[in-house]
Order: sequence, then C-alpha cells, then structure tokens
Amino acid sequence: MGTHRMQWKVGKVKITKIVELETVGSTRFILPLASNEEIQKLPWLIPHFATEEGRLKMSIHSLVVETPSQRIVVDTGLGNDKQGRNVPTWNSRTTPFLETMIAAGFAPDSIDTVLCTHLHVDHVGWNTKLVDGKWVPTFPKARYVFGRTEYEHWRDHSTEPDKQAVFADSVKPIVDAGRADLIPSDHRLSDEIGMIPTPGHSPGHMSILIQSDGEQGLLTGDVAHHPCQMKHLGWSSTADSDQTQSAATRRELFGRFADTPTLVIGGHFSAGHIKRDGDAFKFVALS
Repeated sequence: MGTHRMQWKVGKVKITKIVELETVGSTRFILPLASNEEIQKLPWLIPHFATEEGRLKMSIHSLVVETPSQRIVVDTGLGNDKQGRNVPTWNSRTTPFLETMIAAGFAPDSIDTVLCTHLHVDHVGWNTKLVDGKWVPTFPKARYVFGRTEYEHWRDHSTEPDKQAVFADSVKPIVDAGRADLIPSDHRLSDEIGMIPTPGHSPGHMSILIQSDGEQGLLTGDVAHHPCQMKHLGWSSTADSDQTQSAATRRELFGRFADTPTLVIGGHFSAGHIKRDGDAFKFVALS
C-alpha cells in the first residue's frame, strides 16, 4: 500500500486511510485538461501527487473516522464481484480490501456508521458484498448515511445501464435491508462531524467537516478529483454532473479553508493543507 502516511489526527478524532486501488496516469478520461505539460508547471504537486513526468497519482480509498463515540467508514470504493461497470477492470474484482481493513483493526461488525459523500460507482461499492448470490450489507451493524438529495436523484434518474447497476447492487440493497438514513446535506452527525453541501460533482454531493479540540479536518469527497484542480478551479471532471457548479463549489470551499489550519483529505488523494496561490490555491502535502 505504499509508504505514504496512512493515519492522521484531528483533536480526538483519528482518520485511517484504507487503499483499495492506486493509479499513476491513465486519468485523462476524468481530467482531460490535466496534460503532462500542464502538471509539470505545478512543482508543488511533485512527488506526492504527480510524477516528474507530470502523470497524476490517484487512489480509490475508504477513510475510517474514529470519534470518541463512533466508528465511521467514509465512502466504500469499488467493491468485489460487481458487474455492469463502464471501466472493465472495475468488474468482477477480487481484492483483499476487507482483509486489509480487518488487519488495520477495523472488523466489519465494529463499524457503526457508513457515510457516503455521494453515490457514484467508486464510493459505494463495498456498501454491499455478494453472499450466496445476494447483495447484503458489508457492515452488518452500521447505519448507512446517504444524502437525501443524492439518493433521490439516483433513485429517479439512473437511466444509463451502469448507473442502474450501481444503484441496484450497492445502494438499493441497503435501503431494502432497512439500514439507510437519508439526511439533509447540512446534517450534523455528531459533536465532531458535520456535513457541508458541495454540489456540482453530483447533485447532492456533501463534504465532511471534522472539529475536535480546536482542530479541524475536511474530507472533500470529489469536489476535486486531484489537487491540480485547486490551481485550475475551472478544470472540471468529465464525471461532474454540473461542471460550472463544481468549479464554483471548489472556489468557495477551498477559499473557506485556505486561511485556517485544516487537515484536508480528498476522495482520491491524500492529506495536505490548502494555501492561497494567486487568485486560486495550491496543496501542500503532509510528509
């Protein structure tokens, strides 16, 4: 899983990153403007977020957030045994992700909350696992927390076959099992954990603000897929449902957290601090 740091603290809250998949390059389909030449012009990305050649480093991961009273999994990656995905390698996966979680001390039945920033394919996969041909909740004792706006959008508008497949195998079985809680996008989950509405990448996308002992952390989800979008706020992802709104959300969210010391972790990149850089921002990795 690499030697990069996998665990951080925000006051009394501990955050552990569990990696499902790491990639270098092959990201132009999601960020078409992030050419190697443009990335090389941003030396602060190298080596943590890009290679010397300008290829982006990204990951699909879950974040386990431990508060004094809760054990929360934020976003659940791709999952195993799924079908109907548009990216061929995202089908029929057989990775030891759960074994990795267990080895890190997080048995599935020790998780009490699963929190999805949004309901895209690479954030909901391990919500469920295949048992005897049936999709069942992977975390049997957890409440699964979905944004109501997000849930209702995908329930009513999953028209493409891949979106239908994701909803059918990784979202609907949770609701059918009576394990889902639908929340407003500004919901407060606990003393330490609150949601921030950050639409654009998807209609009901939420980011997560962690506050404890005077410290704060921000789990951005997919407001940006990569820190290069902090400098190039207009580089919206091909996966964004509203590219203009996602750019506006980036400017607003990053501006809010650029001037206060905040641990920031992305949905597909690791931890750092947002700093102002001209009329935009840059990202300083935590070594």
